[in-house]
Amino acid sequence: MKLRAVKFLTGLLLLPLGAALTMTLWRVLVILAQSPTRLPMIHAFAAVAGIVLWGIIWLFLPPLTRTYVLGHELTHALWSVLMGGKASRLRVSASGGSVRVTKNNAWVTLAPYFFPLYTVAVAVIWLLTVWLFPAVKPYAPVFLFWIGLTWSFHATYTVRFLAWSQPDIREHGRLFSYTLIYALNILSIAAALIAVSTWSFAEAGAHLLNSLHLLARAAHTFYEWVLTRLPAR
Repeated sequence: MKLRAVKFLTGLLLLPLGAALTMTLWRVLVILAQSPTRLPMIHAFAAVAGIVLWGIIWLFLPPLTRTYVLGHELTHALWSVLMGGKASRLRVSASGGSVRVTKNNAWVTLAPYFFPLYTVAVAVIWLLTVWLFPAVKPYAPVFLFWIGLTWSFHATYTVRFLAWSQPDIREHGRLFSYTLIYALNILSIAAALIAVSTWSFAEAGAHLLNSLHLLARAAHTFYEWVLTRLPAR
């Protein structure tokens, strides 16, 4: 009971973080679309093209359920290893999948909903490629295309599965689960876009902190306004 109360309070604390991350993501998108001194329009077009192509695949082609299930189970396995556990017996089929993990907590359980494995893989490949072969920087739109496609793939399947009654969500509480999933999804796509842009992670971090500061000031002003209008006893 105490653990659920802690998770509920954590969910409340994650609400302003989610809002600040949304503001930071919006800033990244503005830079992608409107800042010719940093990124040409082809970058924004490439990301949108990836999203549109996935929309066409989602609507008109057979579902890639097995591909999603593979990523889902691999994400459980990865986060179990990151938490100090082990993973084994990976099984994947069109009707579902499973993996045996020795470490299980909220991060491991909810990871497939907030960690877009394929998008992270694309971003990591890009960072390694640029580090090893700096001459490939002009090909950033290719990676942006795959980031748009893989993240929208992750987002559609996440929404689809969360629309059902998920025992993972009930186990950790809806407020905690949904706010954590939302905040980390926004963080992941923002980080992936920043990785292929010229906006540094330091600049993005500073923007995030500034957004949190603005939200804190707005909340302080709101509560101060409410308190001044309470009837005096």
